Amino acid sequence: MADMSTNVDRPRAKSLNPLRALMPFLRPYRGMMVAALGALLMATVAMLALPVALRQLIDHVVAARDASTLNRYLIGFLAASLIFGVFAALRFYLVTWLGERVVADLRSAVYRCVVRMDPLFFETTRVGEVLSRLTTDTTLVQAISGVNLSIILRSSLSLIGGLVMLGLTSAKLMGIMLVLIPVVVGPLIVIGRRVRGLSRASQDRIADTSGLAGETLNAIQTVQAFTLEDLQSERYRKAVEDSFVTAVRRTRVRAALTAVGITLVFAGITFGVVVGFAPSSRGHDDGRAALTVSAVHRFRRQFRRRSH
Repeated sequence: MADMSTNVDRPRAKSLNPLRALMPFLRPYRGMMVAALGALLMATVAMLALPVALRQLIDHVVAARDASTLNRYLIGFLAASLIFGVFAALRFYLVTWLGERVVADLRSAVYRCVVRMDPLFFETTRVGEVLSRLTTDTTLVQAISGVNLSIILRSSLSLIGGLVMLGLTSAKLMGIMLVLIPVVVGPLIVIGRRVRGLSRASQDRIADTSGLAGETLNAIQTVQAFTLEDLQSERYRKAVEDSFVTAVRRTRVRAALTAVGITLVFAGITFGVVVGFAPSSRGHDDGRAALTVSAVHRFRRQFRRRSH
């Protein structure tokens, strides 16, 4: 039987252009998409306001030691936290709903297409593999169209906002961050592509095991009549082992990605701290407040997301 998972004609993904095929499934829910984007923007603005509120709280209240000033800044800080929490929850709900809805429509469309396929298709393709594509693969689409897309948008907006706020604090440090971003992100992209390839291979191996199980169980009377239980069990065991080996390779590369990402992120933070405080030690005014706690926190948060 031909194996869908080893189809050499399948193009290798090099961009996100194949995701455009999801647009017909997203168009009916444009209102939900706009609402999710609005919630995302509000949550991002509130999240970026939290370090500013904390900095104002430390800079003014600690120095003033005034109870009324403390209450005013605490109320502002709690208000920003409340706005962030509410809109973050709303964004999560809307994006998750959208992903579930798109995948449900996609599964229905794929099934309508499958039941209309030529009989030759079912002669050359394992039914179990088709079922795996209908379930497991569409679940991956759900993750991409839902939570992962939301994380990408949130991280991008937070990065842009953090760089703008850092530029308002110190233009020199913002320039350093702009130079460090490609240095940190570049190796992560290279290793991430390797992880993506291994993830696809792991998905193919899972489809192989599902197809083999479906093929055997659909003909279980024949298997038992010819006492082929041991042979089929061994075939399935080998397929599962191949799936395990591929999963371990993917996990190993992903662990390396995490190690490289964390190392590069904190190396960048260390470099920024050294450069940010060096002018202050020489008495220059532009470096006196260049690296505040909030600036370091924003930088660390943005690049830790890139390492996962």
